[in-house]
Amino acid sequence: MDMTAAAIPYGAYWSTPFARWQGSLAHLHAIQFAAHVARAELARRAIAATAFDYGVLGTTVPQPHSFFGLPWLMGMIGAERVPGPTINQACATGVRCLAAGRQEIAAGDASAVLALSADRVSNGPHLYYPEPQGMGGTGTAENWVTDNFSHDPFAKVAMIDTAENVARRWQITTAEQHDVVLRRYSQYDDALADDHAFQKRYMTLPFPVPDRRLRKDVGALDGDEGVHATSADALAKLKPMKDGGTVTFGGQTHPADGNAAVILTTPERVAEFTQRPEIDIRIVAFGQARAEPAYMPFAPVLASRQALERADLKIADLAAIKSHNPFVVNDIVFARETGADVQRMNNYGCSLVWGHPQGPTGLRGVIELIEELVARGGGRGLFHGCAAGDSSMAVIVSVSDRT
Repeated sequence: MDMTAAAIPYGAYWSTPFARWQGSLAHLHAIQFAAHVARAELARRAIAATAFDYGVLGTTVPQPHSFFGLPWLMGMIGAERVPGPTINQACATGVRCLAAGRQEIAAGDASAVLALSADRVSNGPHLYYPEPQGMGGTGTAENWVTDNFSHDPFAKVAMIDTAENVARRWQITTAEQHDVVLRRYSQYDDALADDHAFQKRYMTLPFPVPDRRLRKDVGALDGDEGVHATSADALAKLKPMKDGGTVTFGGQTHPADGNAAVILTTPERVAEFTQRPEIDIRIVAFGQARAEPAYMPFAPVLASRQALERADLKIADLAAIKSHNPFVVNDIVFARETGADVQRMNNYGCSLVWGHPQGPTGLRGVIELIEELVARGGGRGLFHGCAAGDSSMAVIVSVSDRT
């Protein structure tokens, strides 16, 4: 099985702006909205929905009728005969979608895959679980989003506790975290330069926001919504969220809504989808790992080491590194353990700044990684990110001149 057989045609990917929860996208059904966006983006690229023979949908927050998952999505975009799975691997969902698509191509079972991930963290469902043997037959309830942010049923901690555990073991101070936060906001500003020139390589801006029925536009986004200007003085005024802790609101990401997609295909079919035939983009290797309980921000170190070993590469061989960093602690411990330069990671933005709609986060990170490599004239890049359950996935991509 040739695991480098999967190519990503240049420009055959997109992302919506990400909107902070309860913002401009909070009224939209995540999967229906993703199909609406996909139809427009495929038309913009003159790609027929019938070009696909496989699809992968990643989504982590249930929506009405999401039981029907990928088949429903593909039907809505006009690919009624295209099969495929629906995947939920928490914050690693985007990279897992790429892995599923890559494996299908490498096995020779598909030649053109739409990997799409969509989530609306806003207005997450409130679930009731029947319990016939409960007192009076009363069941139990769960707030899908907020209850799971605040409690890992295995490690018995909240998400923020995993960041504090890593900060404590590696002696990462609030001041060090805030220094890196300022760097991340500065890098994001580079993506906004020249009227969002970098983001417009993969994002339609201004972005039309449709009404709930997807029949007419009711607004527009000029870019990501909910990104607030920050400064050293503003960060210094923030108190750690936990008594005796180090992580402030400024040192972590915010929940968001949005969707993103990447097309994978065989090298032989790249010409059908690419906007620049001279650019060759390949998926090189994946890694996955799980850290000890309650040390989630350390897990990307382990997954990245595995991906690098499988690709026979070292950190010094990488031209760019991107991360899903729900806590800036993630980047600091990664740099300390691998020797990466924390100041050079995450050029043009990261989830710490533009938000975290869970499933789509990784796909947008990979898209930005590709565009950074293209801007550099090629090279190999690593994307990594942690996920619930102290787990992580990492992916290495290469960009080169096909000619």
